[in-house]
Amino acid sequence: MKTSDFDYSLPDELIAQHPLAERVASRLLHVDGVDARFTDRLFNELPGFFRPGDLLVFNDTRVIKARLHGQKASGGKVEALVERVVGEHEALLHLRASRSPKPGSVLLFAGVIQALVLGREEDLFRVAFDPARTVLEWLEQHGEVPLPPYMQRPAEADDDDRYQTVYARDPGSVAAPTAGLHFDEMMLTRLREAGVATAFVTLHVGAGTFQPVKVEDTAEHRMHTERYVISEETVAAVATARAAGARVGAVGTTSLRALESAARDGVLRAGGGETDLFITPGYRFNVVDRLLTNFHLPRSTLLMLVSAFGGTELLLSAYAHAVAERYRFFSYGDAMLIERQSD
Repeated sequence: MKTSDFDYSLPDELIAQHPLAERVASRLLHVDGVDARFTDRLFNELPGFFRPGDLLVFNDTRVIKARLHGQKASGGKVEALVERVVGEHEALLHLRASRSPKPGSVLLFAGVIQALVLGREEDLFRVAFDPARTVLEWLEQHGEVPLPPYMQRPAEADDDDRYQTVYARDPGSVAAPTAGLHFDEMMLTRLREAGVATAFVTLHVGAGTFQPVKVEDTAEHRMHTERYVISEETVAAVATARAAGARVGAVGTTSLRALESAARDGVLRAGGGETDLFITPGYRFNVVDRLLTNFHLPRSTLLMLVSAFGGTELLLSAYAHAVAERYRFFSYGDAMLIERQSD
C-alpha cells in the first residue's frame, strides 16, 4: 500500500483549535462498515447505538504536563517535550535547541529544575532530573499541557481540564486519547443506565502519534512503541460480552491498539508491555467490533487503522463528506462511530 492512498484535503479552518463549551456537544458521524453507509448524528445520541450487555473499553491514561522551557549553560534556549518517564528521576525527551546538547551538559528548566543530559537514544535524549522531586512532580509544578502541533496556540488554563478525560487515572501520556474527551459524567451515567458495561485499559500515548509517515511504501514505515496494560478484569469483561453475543467497542484508537496488541494470536490475555502494532487494511481484528474515534490526520497511521476497520473506500468517502459538511477535525473536533466491516 502507498501512503498517498490515505491522503485527503482539509481546510485549515476545520481544525478545531478550542474545545466546545460542553464535552458532549460534538457531532457524530456514524459509519457502518457492514452496510457501507454513513449518517450524520450527534454525540449526545450515543447511548441509542448500544444494546444492554454491550461493552465499551476506555483508555484511563492521564496526560502529563510534558512540555518544558529552559536554557543550556551557554544561555541558549531549549524546549523539551517528555516522550516517556523511565524512572522516578529520569525521562526520555525530545529537545529543540539551536545546537543539540552533549552528554554531561546541564539544562535548566523553568528557572528551577536542573537536568543532566545522560546521552542519546536514537532521536531522544535521556535526561536525569534534580532528585529533590520525581519527574512527574516537577512536571506537574512547572510543565505545560503538550497541545498537538496543529493547535497553533500556547496551552491555556482551560486545557488543563479539557485536554484530559474525566476518567483519567494513570499518568504517563504526552497526548490525550481524544475520543474519550467527548464523555462527561452524565454521559457515562446514561450509558450505564442503558445497560452498557465498561472496562479500562491503559496505553500511554507518545508524541510519535503525531509523526507523519515519511515513506511512500507503508511496509517500510517504522511504528513508534507505546506502553500498555490490560487487566484481568478487562479480559473478563470482554469474555462476558462475547459469551452473551454482545459487541465490544473501543473508545479511541489507543484502546483498540491495546486490546489488539494483547490478542495477536486471537486470545486476549492480561498483562502488558510495549506495542508497535501497525494496523493497515487487511489486518484481522480479534477483539473490537466497533470503534469510537475522532478524525485523523491525512497520511497518518491512525487514518490507516480506521480504514482497516471500516473499509478504506467507505472511510475516505466519509472523510470527504465530513469536510463538505464542515465537521470539526482532530483532538478537539467531532467524533465518528465506526462499525467494523465484515471479515
